[in-house]
Formats: sequence, C-alpha cells, structure tokens
Amino acid sequence: MIPPNGLLISDVDSTFLTQEVIELVAEHAGVREEVAAVTDAAMHGELDFTESLARRVALLEGLDEGVLDLVRANLVPTPGACDLFLRAHEHGWVTALVSGGFTEVITPLARQCQVTHVVANRFEIAAGCLTGRTDGPVVDGRRKEKTLRALAEQYGLPLERTVAIGDGANDTLMVQAAGLGIAFRAKPALRRVADAELEGPSLLDAWPLMLAQLAKAEADGR
Repeated sequence: MIPPNGLLISDVDSTFLTQEVIELVAEHAGVREEVAAVTDAAMHGELDFTESLARRVALLEGLDEGVLDLVRANLVPTPGACDLFLRAHEHGWVTALVSGGFTEVITPLARQCQVTHVVANRFEIAAGCLTGRTDGPVVDGRRKEKTLRALAEQYGLPLERTVAIGDGANDTLMVQAAGLGIAFRAKPALRRVADAELEGPSLLDAWPLMLAQLAKAEADGR
C-alpha cells in the first residue's frame, strides 16, 4: 500500500460545523440555554469535558430519537469545510473527524465530504428515546490525541505529516501532538498552544498551511 501524503484531523462542533450538535438537540428538549452555558465553560477549559458532557446529555433524557433526523437536516458546515476535506482526499490525504459530539448526527455529512474516519460519542437510546446517557467510551481531549497518533501509525505517517484543527480546550492535546496544529476561530486555551491561527470565515484557508507543512516534512526527510 502506498502511504498517504498526510493526515488531516479536525474537531467538528464550531470547527467543521458552525454549530454545537448537542445544543441543536437540546433546543428540542427546551434546554438549549442551559446546555450552551455548560458547553462554553468546557470549551474555555473551565470544566472537565467528560463531566460537562454527562451533565448536558442528562438534560436530554426522554427525548424522542426522531429529533436526531431534524438535527441532521439543519446542520450548517463551516464555509470551506467540505471543500477542504474533498481537496485533501483528492490529493492523497487520510482525513478524520473527531468529535465530542455525536456520530448519529455527524456521519452522513462526513460521507458526503469523503471523510475517511469518524470518531465521536454515541447517544444511549432505549425504546426510541434518549436515556440521558452516552453509549461507549467518551471522546474527550485525550481520546482525540490518541486517535491522531493511532491513525498516523496505522498509515505509516510521521507526526510531521499530520495536521489537526480545533477551536476549544478539548482540542489542546490533539493540536499539540500534530505536526501542524491549527486554532480555528478558537478559544484562548487553544490559541496559546497552536502553531497557527485562522480567523475564518473559510476552513479552506487551512489548505496552504497544510501544503507548507508537507513541504517542510519532505525537506526534513520525513
């Protein structure tokens, strides 16, 4: 197998998407403001992510799973997000979305953008309703970093050929581990550790930075 040119890995909520998926779901439960306040605290690094996720998901207990179809239909990708992933795919990159959001909502859009891998949380659902709990291991900052390292190893890529993009404190470890870590319209906690910052509005602005990172890796013999 010919190794790919590089690995592009990105957060989803407020990075690949303009929205926070759990807040869209919470709107249908009438608790969007409460959920948004907890999300904001977590993204600024003021609250442990796993704890914050449990608190937010608990507020959704009893919500009909059909709401997830409505949320999927109302996703708004960040300008240039799908273009960036399609371009990376066309140029031989492996691509991945890693999210503290939910795979039930994200995966269909990821397929449209030819994303190679999706790692995200799952809602626990019983009798057609959300139980107020997640199903399986939580995708937190540590798991995002581990996913980056595992995919790089799987495809035989040095970390110098990896690019990670995020916006919040939960992306810090992943962004620090990547050959190039990009803070996109980010919170101060992530800006402090990123190699580059983008203010948008288009995520496609990351493409020249990705090409420069590849050139640097090749010059260093990586």
